[in-house]
Amino acid sequence: MQLWVGLGNPGPQYALNRHNVGFMVADALADIHSFGPVQKKFQGWLQEGRIDGQKILLLKPATWMNESGRAVGEALRFYKLGTDALTVFHDELDLVPFKVKVKQGGGTAGHNGLRSIDQHLGPDFRRVRIGIGHPGHKDRVTGYVLGNYAKAEMDPLADMLGAIAAEAGWLAKGDETRFMNDVALRMQD
Repeated sequence: MQLWVGLGNPGPQYALNRHNVGFMVADALADIHSFGPVQKKFQGWLQEGRIDGQKILLLKPATWMNESGRAVGEALRFYKLGTDALTVFHDELDLVPFKVKVKQGGGTAGHNGLRSIDQHLGPDFRRVRIGIGHPGHKDRVTGYVLGNYAKAEMDPLADMLGAIAAEAGWLAKGDETRFMNDVALRMQD
């Protein structure tokens, strides 16, 4: 069993924010892989399903981004899972838009959701970093990440979400390299 967490902020006003791309991934995964109904659990929204035979618990914390670690920690403890079973999908300023990279452990790069999970559980969990690009100056970061994707970005966003969901089986099996390669190939088509 694995716990996959999509990071975002709750509320319809944040739905299309770049910072909510983790929520968007969770929704795409649940939809494409026909996950079960949403349950209110662990200070969030939980769905259960299977991807390539692997049982996946999909969690969207209903806490604010900077409190995500509370919900994630509660779910891991309830299911008696370690951080080796945890995958977190999040926005990444240091990657070009729609680039997808996976890494194990590491720093938080100023990401409040990662910082919260790190504080509650330590840094040793798998991260799926979803590029949103950088606005150019650090003073513009907050407005940028809390800003909506532009109309011109909607098609590439949909393509990326579809590619992640379509290739998620590799991630479920632990083949991060194949997952990244196949997502990149789908994005080139």
